[in-house]
Amino acid sequence: MVNYEGKYLDEIFHALANSTRREMVNMMALEDRSVSELAVPFDMSLAAISKHLKVLERANLVERIVNGRTHICRLNKETLAQATEWLDFYRKFWSNRFDLLENELLKAKKEEQ
Repeated sequence: MVNYEGKYLDEIFHALANSTRREMVNMMALEDRSVSELAVPFDMSLAAISKHLKVLERANLVERIVNGRTHICRLNKETLAQATEWLDFYRKFWSNRFDLLENELLKAKKEEQ
């Protein structure tokens, strides 16, 4: 079983639970972005965008590089990969259970005939 510290995963999934932050992650998956670039698609202030970024940073999903007045945000793909690994364990677990259930239902259907 994949075992990660509960608080660590809580922060990751809390950060990803918000659609604005998920969209920011999508944008950074393509390339590093400045805070201003991340703000473009959203109807909110730079201060609000910065608060969203701080949530992503606390979850270690984003690294911020400060170059003068410009803040460049980079997705931490390792953290995202760890969350994906945790999810994959349960995806495989449930896929296996559903396959077993399907086999049992097919058996029961054949016995009825």
